[in-house]
Amino acid sequence: MQFERQLPPCRLYDVPCRSIQSTLDKWVVVTTDEVKRLIKAAPNETSRLDPAPTWLVKDMRGLLAPFLTLLFNRSLSTGCFPSEFKLAIVCPLLKKSGLDAEDPKNRRSVSTLSFFSKLLERNAQRQLQAYLNNNDLMPTQQSAYRQHHSTETAVTKVYNDLLMAADSGLVSALCLLDLTAAFDTVDHDLQLMCLERPFGLRGVPLPWFASYLRCRSYRVWHGGCSSRTVWVVCSVPRGSVLGPRLFSMYAANLADNVKEHKVTLHRYADDTQLYIHCQPNEAAAAVAVLERCIKDVDDWMSANRLKLNMDKTKLLWVESKYNLSKLNGSGLSLQLKSSTVNSRQHVRVLGVQFLSDLSLNKHISCVSSSCFHQLRQLRRIRRSLDKESAATLVHAFVTSRVDYRNAVFAAAPKTATDKLQCVLNAAAKLISDTRKYDQGLSRLIHHDLYWLDISERVSYKLCLLTHRCLFEKAPV
Repeated sequence: MQFERQLPPCRLYDVPCRSIQSTLDKWVVVTTDEVKRLIKAAPNETSRLDPAPTWLVKDMRGLLAPFLTLLFNRSLSTGCFPSEFKLAIVCPLLKKSGLDAEDPKNRRSVSTLSFFSKLLERNAQRQLQAYLNNNDLMPTQQSAYRQHHSTETAVTKVYNDLLMAADSGLVSALCLLDLTAAFDTVDHDLQLMCLERPFGLRGVPLPWFASYLRCRSYRVWHGGCSSRTVWVVCSVPRGSVLGPRLFSMYAANLADNVKEHKVTLHRYADDTQLYIHCQPNEAAAAVAVLERCIKDVDDWMSANRLKLNMDKTKLLWVESKYNLSKLNGSGLSLQLKSSTVNSRQHVRVLGVQFLSDLSLNKHISCVSSSCFHQLRQLRRIRRSLDKESAATLVHAFVTSRVDYRNAVFAAAPKTATDKLQCVLNAAAKLISDTRKYDQGLSRLIHHDLYWLDISERVSYKLCLLTHRCLFEKAPV
């Protein structure tokens, strides 16, 4: 295993300093038991770069752990990331079946790294995340790749803010920003500046991250053939453990720019939501504030080698039908450079369809349609499954969709949630292999399967979130 020479830390000029109580200037020594636990807990994914399948590495972890521990400690102590771990295999997969395979836009690039490289990253990530949490360095507006944060807590936060504003008689302008290839354009020098000044990385960890980011390469694997090696001059590694967290740190400074305009910001990875509340007769002034804010965001993106995609920016005015009817139509659009962003009737926020009147009818219809499609597929193979296998598939493809982000259904009327109850009824009949008009559905759901109805599932989710808030296991 070859190690690169130790790289000096970057000199910093443009990134503002933040008051930091402590710094991360050295790594903690990794133990053999920690490596064994990481191997055992790792996903069963095998890359073409791995010399052995993952299941075999897990079975032999007692034999391999001492050697991996020595390798990982050598890397962390010298500040060098092994060069063999920097190669990635990229597979261009079709986004959906039936699309034109010759059009590059219809493919999604999936990058895979070696199993051992991800183990080393998990050791570094565990120590980095502990340092960030102990010093409260991550912005509260970022919900991705953090403990106790999820898409559900992010959607619930945004939806609740809009509901609270509506209860106060205000209208809200919700703007969704889209970045073009956000992870692929991260500048390495700026990333290292960000790690040193705002987040206080010093000593060995800083050159270790410099070695981790630089001199990376990839090959494209398609149709059983591999391309030549392509060297990467920017970006955080796709398919890596540390890459998403490094991007969150890279874009953390954006919140300070937005705060100056008194606009609320919430981010999940590279998905950014901006919203502002105002009186119905002040919509034009709110549009002007939002335009200035987005212009500053665009300038910040350009200065940090990121690109804001104006063509995919979306705008939604949120309030009751009464207040929306009083808004001046000419003031509902945003003028962003040469693009005009018109208000929409609905937008999708982290998988949830938001309507202008805050009703969830469209989202519930989409969830119901998706679930019934899965049930029809499962019905075709039901006679080949036993009850336990059928229940497992139903939980994987149906009830998980019903329960996901269902905290927002707390304000939905029963006429809307009844559609989801029909999904549960159909799922229960599929598991029990009963017909449509067979009796005893209530007993089947409540006593045989021990399922809760939709209203009870929503109440349970709200109680669960409340419990987590009380015991500091939820976002602030």
